Amino acid sequence: MAVARYYEDQWPAYVSVAERRRNAEREVAKLRKQGTVVSPVKVEGNKIASTFWGKAWCSNLESYRDYESRLPRGRTYVRNGSVIDLRISAHEVIAMVSGSSVYNVKITVGAVPKALWKSICADCSGGIDSLVELLQGRFSKGVMERICRQGTGLFPKPSEIRFSCSCPDGASMCKHVAAVMYGVGTRLDAQPELLFRLRAVSENDLVADIGNVLPMSKQGP
Repeated sequence: MAVARYYEDQWPAYVSVAERRRNAEREVAKLRKQGTVVSPVKVEGNKIASTFWGKAWCSNLESYRDYESRLPRGRTYVRNGSVIDLRISAHEVIAMVSGSSVYNVKITVGAVPKALWKSICADCSGGIDSLVELLQGRFSKGVMERICRQGTGLFPKPSEIRFSCSCPDGASMCKHVAAVMYGVGTRLDAQPELLFRLRAVSENDLVADIGNVLPMSKQGP
């Protein structure tokens, strides 16, 4: 009996999707009434991301086996509006997720090594015609593959990411953290420049040589 009581105290009762959604809406309304500016993650339909940058982020996330067991619950949480606030800054994502309670999530991302960023910029040199083209994801397959290359591209590796969540789940990635990780992908749909903010590099570096180098599509063999 004592053991059962311990787990009851540690793990809140199951909360349905509909109830979580209502809880999230109530919490957002309460925070705004208090004068707190919140930025909820809103997913339209079943697609968590629909643009190049958002899809690329999610695809990279799903490619790591370290995360695969927790990602399905994270997808459910982000789709039903449980991520009630998400903010991205240099090396850090801060969020609030509504579940059986409201939990605080912090994700820290390591710096891109200077040599790696220089290598990415050099390899993409001349392959992007404008900053608008870059942010809209309209560039050659070669540039796309270089930026998204697993391990040596712009997206962080699991070893570069640290999580914390105020929930009682002791897993390295709980469902609330997984929801926030997907929420980053949704946020990149609308603000792709936030990926560069998160990695603390400048997107302008990728277009610095415009006009000086022939685009990849026009270079000879």
